[in-house]
Amino acid sequence: MTAVDYRGQLTVITGASAGLGVEFARQLARRGSDLVLVARRADRLRALADELARAHGVAVHPVAFDLARADAGEALAAVLAADGLTPTSLVNNAGFGSWGAFHLADPEKLRKEIALDVAAVADLSRAFLPGLRAAGRGVLINVASLAAYQGTPKMAAYGAAKAFVLSLSEALWVESRGTGLKVIALSPGTTRTEFFDVAGSEDAAGGQPLADPADVVATALRALDRRNPPPHVVAGLRNRLMTGAGRHLLTRATATRALARISGTSAGL
Repeated sequence: MTAVDYRGQLTVITGASAGLGVEFARQLARRGSDLVLVARRADRLRALADELARAHGVAVHPVAFDLARADAGEALAAVLAADGLTPTSLVNNAGFGSWGAFHLADPEKLRKEIALDVAAVADLSRAFLPGLRAAGRGVLINVASLAAYQGTPKMAAYGAAKAFVLSLSEALWVESRGTGLKVIALSPGTTRTEFFDVAGSEDAAGGQPLADPADVVATALRALDRRNPPPHVVAGLRNRLMTGAGRHLLTRATATRALARISGTSAGL
């Protein structure tokens, strides 16, 4: 094991006002990283920043920012540069999903979902990667999902978006080898966060047990502590077995139908 030394690093965490973003902030602060917390809800960011600064003695910079804007990466990088902040690590965690048949989706909400889940991940990665590679000692964590491994009925856009995140991360994992930057995609299953409130239905959980966010984040950080981290990691043994079966034992059509049955959305498939 060659654990990442986060002391003296500056980690940008998006979607840091709730769920996995908050947990990433807590665990990375505990490991000694200074933080930039990015989300739209300024009050939550300030409260979390105060908590972490008091508990761990790290510098925490809350930045209220809408990542759904078209130039999210360059604009956020400019804000940080103006404050003299040079990130060494990045956690692309911000995102949301919506539940329902794709042909009935609200077009504006669909555009925002794709902007945040796809475009912002690519734009922030592009904007910050040169600096992360130059620093040569940090991490790039992109939060994907179990939904990335097959089509996801009733969450079609979300599953497709996370498939993009997974594929992008795997490519950047190869491109970053030898630079000192560690890249990984984290694929959680159903997790105890605000995700299902935003999605609009608890049916999106498919009746599956909810994982603890602390365990999910710890899975990613443990993987990054390896000498040669994998390009992606799935949180939870049951989830790893499911994705393994989906990739190696089942056709994509069968895996998609199986997911539809688990989530109760198989009618018409």
